[in-house]
Amino acid sequence: MTRSEDVLGRSTVLNRRLWSECLGASLGMIAFSSLLRDDGMVLADEWNAEARAASATSDYMGERPGHFIAKAKRCIFLMMEGGPSHIDTFDPKPKLNELHLSQFHRGGEEKSAMESGKRYFVQSPFSFGRYGESGASMATNWEHLRGVADELCFYRGCQVDSVNHPTAMYQMNCGNQFGGDPGLGAWVTYGLGTVNQNLPGFVVLPEVSFPQGGAANWGNGYLPTSYQGTPLRPTGSPILDLNPPPGMNQQRQRDNLDLLRQMNQRHAADNPQHQELNARLESYELAYRMQSEIPATLDLSGESQQTLDDYGVGKEATNSFGRKCLLARKLVEKGVRFVQLYNGSWDSHDYIERAHGNLVRAVDRPIAALIRDLRKRGLLDSTLIVWCGEFGRSPDNGVRGGTAYGRDHNPNAMTIWMAGGGCRAGHTIGATDETGSEAVEEVHHVRDFHVTLLRLLGLDDNRLTFYHAGRHKQLSQFGGKVIDSLIA
Repeated sequence: MTRSEDVLGRSTVLNRRLWSECLGASLGMIAFSSLLRDDGMVLADEWNAEARAASATSDYMGERPGHFIAKAKRCIFLMMEGGPSHIDTFDPKPKLNELHLSQFHRGGEEKSAMESGKRYFVQSPFSFGRYGESGASMATNWEHLRGVADELCFYRGCQVDSVNHPTAMYQMNCGNQFGGDPGLGAWVTYGLGTVNQNLPGFVVLPEVSFPQGGAANWGNGYLPTSYQGTPLRPTGSPILDLNPPPGMNQQRQRDNLDLLRQMNQRHAADNPQHQELNARLESYELAYRMQSEIPATLDLSGESQQTLDDYGVGKEATNSFGRKCLLARKLVEKGVRFVQLYNGSWDSHDYIERAHGNLVRAVDRPIAALIRDLRKRGLLDSTLIVWCGEFGRSPDNGVRGGTAYGRDHNPNAMTIWMAGGGCRAGHTIGATDETGSEAVEEVHHVRDFHVTLLRLLGLDDNRLTFYHAGRHKQLSQFGGKVIDSLIA
C-alpha cells in the first residue's frame, strides 16, 4: 500500500489496483511519481498545510484563514458583459470633440473629412461632470452613482489580451482566455471557504441568457466541483427542484441521503484518486441544507418599501438589476463569500447614446443603493465591490451611416472601479491617452488586477495554488504583481 495526499493534504491510500492504473495510463510513471509521498517528497505546498490544519476530513467549504490580514471578507462582482465604453462613462476625452468624424490613423495624422468605408473618430454623446469631494469624472447620466463618488476608486490602467467577447470574458473571469480554468469566485472560496454552510460560497446572478462563454465563466475548472458558482435563475424558481416532491418529508429525504452517503463513501474509499466523489457528496448535503435557507434569503417581501424603491425594484427600467443588487446584499449578509451579478448588451457598435443610455439607467440606481445600503449596515468596509466589463471601447468606428455613432472593442484601455473592501476610495488611478485609445499611466495586465483583488481578500496568488496536469496552477497563470496604488 502506498500513502499519498490529496489537494487539501488529506491522507489517502493507493492499493495495488490503483498502482497498476497509474502505471497503465498515458505518461503513467510521471503521474504516479507525482502521487507518491515520502519524507523527501511532499505534494502539499504551504497553503495546503494551512488548509490541512483548518479543514476536517471532507469539509471543502469550511471557513479557512487567508495568507494575510484581509481588508475585505467578501466580494460582489458587477460584470457588465459586452464591454462598456470608458470614454462614455468614466473617462472623458475632450480631444474627441475636436477630432469628431475626422479620419482615424493610428500613429499618423488625421484627415479632415469623413470618408465612406474609412474609420473615423467619434466624440462622446454624453456630457461629463466632476462629483464628490474627490472630483471624480463621470458622465452626467449617472444620476445616482455620482452621489457616492467618494466611495469609488477608479482604475484606468488595465489591459487585456483579446478583442473577442468569449475569450475576453474568460480572461476577466478566470484569468485564461481559453476557458476551462476556475472562476474568480471559485478561487476565492477555495482559499477562504465560506461562512454559511447552508448556502453556496459562490453565487451567480445571471441574465435569462447566459453571457458569452456560458457557465464556464463561473466554473470550478480543475478545482473540486464544490467551488463552482451556483447560478440563480432570474425568472421562476431561482433553483430548480428546490422544494422536495409531494410525499417526500424531511425525515425520509434525510434517510435517503444517509443511505446514499454510505454507498458513495464505500465507492470513494476504493477510488481515492477521484476527489469528485467527495465533492458530489458535499453538493448533495448542501442542496439539502439550502432547502431551509434559500427561500427566506431570496424572499424580498420582508424588505421595506423604502428599500425596494431605493433599489428600483418594481420600476420597469431598474427592476431586474435592482433585484440582483438587493439579493447580493442579502447573500453577503448571510455569509456568501463571492457574488457575481451580470448585466449584458454593453456591446455598443451603433447608437451608443441610446444603447449606453438605457444600460446606465438600468444599473445606476441599483448600484448606488447597494453601496449606500452596505455602508448603512456597516458592511461596506469589509465588502469589496468591483465594476467592470471584459474590455473597453475604441475612440473610433467605421462608417455606419447617418448618426449611428458607436465604438469597437479595445483591449488596451478600459475603466474598472471598486468600492469598499480596502480599496483607495476617492481616487482615480492611472490614465489613458488623449483619445482613450491606450492606457499610459499605471499600466497593468489584468493578471495584476486579479492578484490585487486576491490580496484585498487576504490571499497570496503565489500560494493559492492547485496541483493539476503536472504543475501547481494559480489564478494569474504564471504570477502577477499587486497594484499597490489601488489599496488604501
